[in-house]
Amino acid sequence: MDSTSQRPPLELWGGTECTINRVGDKFFSQLERNGHRHRLEDLDRFAQLGLRTLRFPILWEELAPASPDAIDWTRVDGQLLRMRELGIRAIAGLVHHGSGPAYTSLIDPEFPVKLARFARQVAERYPWIDAFTPVNEPLTTARFSGLYGHWHPHGHDGFTFAHALINQCRGVVLAMRAIREVNPAAALVQTDDLGKIYSRSKLSYQADFENERRWITWDLLCGRVDRAHSMWSYFEWVGIDPRRLEIFQEGSCTPDIVGVNHYITSDRFLDDDLRHYPSEMMGGNGRDRYADVAAVRVRPEGITGPAGILREACLRYGQPVAVTEAHLGCTREEQLRWFLEIWNAARALRNEGHTVCAVTAWSLLGAFDWNSLLTRRDGHYEPGAFDLRSDPPRATAVAKLIGGLAKGNCFEHPVLATPGWWHRTVRLASVGAERSATEATTPSISRWSDSHELREPRPILITGGAGRLAGAFATTAELRGLCYRALARAELDIADRTAVDEALRAFAPWAVINCAGFAGIDAAEDHEIACARSNTQGPENLAIACARSRTALVTFSSDFVFDGRADVPYIESDATEGLNVYGESKAASERKVLSAFPGALILRLGKILAPIESENFLRPRLMALARGEHVLVANDIKFSMTSLPDFVHATLDLLIDGECGLWHLANLGATTPEEALRLTADLMRVDTSLLKGVPLWALRRPALRPRFRALASERGQLLPSLEEAVRRYAREAPPIREEAGALIAAS
Repeated sequence: MDSTSQRPPLELWGGTECTINRVGDKFFSQLERNGHRHRLEDLDRFAQLGLRTLRFPILWEELAPASPDAIDWTRVDGQLLRMRELGIRAIAGLVHHGSGPAYTSLIDPEFPVKLARFARQVAERYPWIDAFTPVNEPLTTARFSGLYGHWHPHGHDGFTFAHALINQCRGVVLAMRAIREVNPAAALVQTDDLGKIYSRSKLSYQADFENERRWITWDLLCGRVDRAHSMWSYFEWVGIDPRRLEIFQEGSCTPDIVGVNHYITSDRFLDDDLRHYPSEMMGGNGRDRYADVAAVRVRPEGITGPAGILREACLRYGQPVAVTEAHLGCTREEQLRWFLEIWNAARALRNEGHTVCAVTAWSLLGAFDWNSLLTRRDGHYEPGAFDLRSDPPRATAVAKLIGGLAKGNCFEHPVLATPGWWHRTVRLASVGAERSATEATTPSISRWSDSHELREPRPILITGGAGRLAGAFATTAELRGLCYRALARAELDIADRTAVDEALRAFAPWAVINCAGFAGIDAAEDHEIACARSNTQGPENLAIACARSRTALVTFSSDFVFDGRADVPYIESDATEGLNVYGESKAASERKVLSAFPGALILRLGKILAPIESENFLRPRLMALARGEHVLVANDIKFSMTSLPDFVHATLDLLIDGECGLWHLANLGATTPEEALRLTADLMRVDTSLLKGVPLWALRRPALRPRFRALASERGQLLPSLEEAVRRYAREAPPIREEAGALIAAS
């Protein structure tokens, strides 16, 4: 029997994003935002996935915010008790991107001693915990707090950076010393981000420096930083007393597990040719000015990737290595592709003989506002294995992937036949792409295919391919690397059952998105048969065929299925009763589709808001106002709006997650046509003096319309607020006044 067969299997750990960082005098807590501190049942969800080890937050700032002598153990006591009942091991984290409570900071000389005192208190209360991360990512936190000024103490200089870094690492040493006086067997799992730096030749000196700096957390703890170390002279240059470095050599605190956190954008490219970059990407080091950009966006040959990064860590330290964060804030299929790539990289390295012991499914509950580096509360949310926009949290396809891997099963999904965006040409930014340090020699797609079985991806079949909705899905699918085939009505009439069966046999899709249908609300009154044929009979045919072939199906309904008698937004379980031919055709479609195929996904949407469309509700009226024409709109009906970009992305995510049944997808909030038009006109600087709100009857529409048809969801509010959607529309839509002026001039 060879040695690899005797090793324990690669472990799958989990973790929730738990940062408590400080900006000025404000503390930003992920545990507060994600609600995990109040949901004990989250632990049962994690256990059901098969996870038996969690990176678990016992955070100093949360438990002892006002005094080191006043610790509230309530949340931790309850969760650790439940974890022990579930057989889940805890790797305790004490500071996670924080700077300690308000009575200390990263540049407080007493920070290490104060942290050690808290660590001892934790170890004494929970003596069975056998693994700790006293400080998460010391280097990253020091950079963000001492060099870039994002977090407290908001330094912008080398001394503050180095002081904060050394304080944190010294805190790790003293904390582990205190913990091991209680539990001598306690292991140190030391994490940090391990990005790699690339550059053009002029900046090779800066890239070399940063590529050595990226190891500094572990090098300090291992006692490797002596006068021969490349970082020693830097620390002296910025003003660090050498005696603070010598302390680490006196008694090293070598990590038992080197915890590598690596993100796609962790790898950076430094470019001194600034002509092709916006100002926000520019910075410098006092000697040269340069742009600092994600390397994957500008290097045609790509980046090292997870396997290369992990191999470097294994070779440098000879210690067990774990991926302690594996997460991607992106669309669902990209989250799956990234996690599986890291998992496969870890397995490949183990086959080479390296000791990679675990991969951590990070951000099990997603993360808030990392797009602003936790400096604001904008409400930007990235789902993880669970989506918190549903109550209770909804398991996504990522949870299915994790659950399969944890239980030793293979995970298959059609979207995995395509490589992630970081391997496709779409990754190359529109600016700076030609500023690569070297010429491309091996396309990154080849490196991906080396470790994947190449196979022809099965498509998503999009019906109604000539319409704007189908066009939006085709464009977005292209961007997301989802294979698709769009068929116009001339190519596939969904009301023809034989044609539907033949199309599914010919294209063998894994999913069908039905964008075909009769869309005219008023025209339907005079074309009832045609409307029913397209909106009811066609979707039913698709449902029958998809149920038979086990093909996922998404089809769309409308807020017109409701009669408008309610005074609160409609939810999915509310009874339907259409007031007009169009509404009844959609209500009948819902009934027939779910009867034929309970696994189908039916999405109800509000009035479409599409930034690039000329025929949407807003643009023609805005153009008329800009031309100086009078515009009448209803002021006595209320509806929801559905931003088309948000809607398409959310639909594809739900499809990949395997969701089914009825779901409302609308931006949160209700408006009248007049309110929506005035808000948008103000944002786009269009004069509204000729806009007049009138009762609906005055517009003399042929079809009856519900007076109130706002939508809410009992399954999850996946789209942002109506105000946010309108603001984005105003930013992204073509200018109104200029276009209207040009038309007037031309006439």
